[in-house]
Amino acid sequence: MRSDWTDLPFEVLDGIEAHTGPIHRTEPAPAGNHADIASNVDTASGRLFVKAARKVSPEKDGPEVRSLRNEARILPHVTEFAPRLHWTVEAGGWLVLGFEHVDGRHADYTPGSPDLEILAKTLHALQATPCPEIVQMQVERRWETVTEDVSPMAGTALLHTDVNAENLLITPDGRAVLVDWAFASRGAAWVELGLLLPWLLKAGHTPAEAADWVTEFPSWAQADPADVDLFSTAFAERWRRHAERNPAEWVALHADLTRRWAEFHRGG
Repeated sequence: MRSDWTDLPFEVLDGIEAHTGPIHRTEPAPAGNHADIASNVDTASGRLFVKAARKVSPEKDGPEVRSLRNEARILPHVTEFAPRLHWTVEAGGWLVLGFEHVDGRHADYTPGSPDLEILAKTLHALQATPCPEIVQMQVERRWETVTEDVSPMAGTALLHTDVNAENLLITPDGRAVLVDWAFASRGAAWVELGLLLPWLLKAGHTPAEAADWVTEFPSWAQADPADVDLFSTAFAERWRRHAERNPAEWVALHADLTRRWAEFHRGG
């Protein structure tokens, strides 16, 4: 459950206002689950997007803090795609990141949407970008608990790993901005498309339509179908187990979407 802006200790607020000046208004973000606080913040120096997470103890980071640290390390190396990180504050048992506020709408992935062309252009550019050395998270490790051989998913490509429609913002002038780089990883380039597939199904694509859409990417078209089968089965199994532990509706939905894709790909 998200915390409220008023949960921030005074020393944290003082640290933020040292960068921003007085804070006039805060508006919680409606989505996202990788921080304790995520808010649009109006300040004396303009509007920002702020994410904050509470440490487990003064000496120990929790998963939300670790994800914010990962994002803060990576953002300076992916400025072509991501919002700028203006500052960080660490005080009072909290880590806070202040980002450029992106004036944009969430992408529309429904069949026939013109945003699919923007999505494709963004992914082609991302797949052509060398992975910065700072990116150390290995994507294949996500599936070590559900399959013995994760080597087909390993690689050296830069992966955002969560290009869902909420994370792709489109500005009024048509610029695409990818947000939430908390789990950026290195791995086989085609895995980025595999991770996207459930979001295409959620937007209304049939498995066959989604499969046809991702074949325009050389990394996917050239992937070994057996490797894609292994990934798809492991992906679905990981979410099946997650749904057993977590009764949230969105978890059950993602488990169903990954299952549908895996069954389609094995059948095809």
